[in-house]
Amino acid sequence: MPGIVIVGAQWGDEGKGKVTDLLAERADAVVRFQGGNNAGHTIVRDGQTWKLHLMPSGILHPGKLCVIGNGVVIDPKVLTDELDELRRRGVDTSSLRISANAHLIMPYHLMLDHAGEAKLGRLQIGTTRRGIGPCYADKAERLGIRVQDLLDEKILKKKIVAALEPRRLSLRPFAKDPKLDLQAMTDEYLTYGHRLERYIADTTRLVHQQLDADRSVVFEGAQGTLLDIDHGTYPFVTSSNPIAGAACIGAGVGPKDIDEVWGVTKAYLTRVGAGPFPTELDGAIADELRERGGEYGTTTGRPRRTGWIDLVALRYATRINSLTALAVTKLDVLSGLDRVNVCTRYRGAEGAEFDYFPYHQTVLHHATGEYLELPGWTDDIRECRSEDELPEAAREYLQVVSEFVRVPIVLIGVGPGRDEVIWTRASAGMAGAGGRAPASTGARPRV
Repeated sequence: MPGIVIVGAQWGDEGKGKVTDLLAERADAVVRFQGGNNAGHTIVRDGQTWKLHLMPSGILHPGKLCVIGNGVVIDPKVLTDELDELRRRGVDTSSLRISANAHLIMPYHLMLDHAGEAKLGRLQIGTTRRGIGPCYADKAERLGIRVQDLLDEKILKKKIVAALEPRRLSLRPFAKDPKLDLQAMTDEYLTYGHRLERYIADTTRLVHQQLDADRSVVFEGAQGTLLDIDHGTYPFVTSSNPIAGAACIGAGVGPKDIDEVWGVTKAYLTRVGAGPFPTELDGAIADELRERGGEYGTTTGRPRRTGWIDLVALRYATRINSLTALAVTKLDVLSGLDRVNVCTRYRGAEGAEFDYFPYHQTVLHHATGEYLELPGWTDDIRECRSEDELPEAAREYLQVVSEFVRVPIVLIGVGPGRDEVIWTRASAGMAGAGGRAPASTGARPRV
């Protein structure tokens, strides 16, 4: 009964969707446990590109139970549009289930998000302005509106009135916006309720049934560890907990239901929005990594900041999540570079060196990376399907990463396609890979 959590080990955008999609092929259920449509997963299958925002990555596999858990915040317009697009492209969405306890993003949440960022000026956090933060804030203040409220007009209207009352002053600039009309908002969301009703369920019970029947469940996170609201680079973080422990809360399972935690990391590093970035690059090499890796946001299209891989931060993410395995994606992006760097310690503003992730934001904001320089490789590695086929320099690079964080690498991404991966020898002992044969046999993983 493997319960496997997939988390981002950096600042998001690591390729979690692709890894989840691979595991979902042999899993029985995929559960999205936090975040909202401020995140996006890009999956390339059979020459087609799929950009998912709220939908669990398993939706592309017919018959898989796909759950949007209670820890997710849902913009019903985005969700219904995504369902329409999937159906238009021939995807069966009947296996989707949405937690009745998940909270809804309302029109005023988007307004408050825009206004809040604008008010911060040059101190902006760099949110996606999708209403995620204000929605989670209402949830914490017990003013939130949940998916189940879409099915009861009387309760829905009462809850909207209660939520708007303490927001009157903040929403004054939008007073004439027709989206804030009480009846119009109620009618709009009741319509969403009619469209989504067949998907709404007690998803906690459904997941328990899967686990009790010894079926495989993949818990899918959004964003990344360093964007965690408690353990990330606050305040330049998301509004939820993208770490492994949140899978229990956002899906309604206990810690003993989790057997493995896989962290996904790119072979380099990116970040979207403001905040510290000790290994950030600029100039030609930064632009080259961005263009080679297609580093533009799935949801927003914003160009991502790029840098060398940060092993200090990766070791921190390993500990926070209790990672049992690493998946390293986009190794092919580094091909053609004469030298590649890995950050093994930081240097502070006054010259002090340290090899731990600092708790104080002032220290981190002024930290710069100290690097181990490694030889690069010129070979095109996109056709490699085993570790032995990789150039020696690429194998050395991966060995340095694995040994530094003391976690085995089970999967290596060598291209954007779902088949452009290497399952390593270390994956043979992992439940998530089904105790598969060594990668050189070409066997597919069994979850």
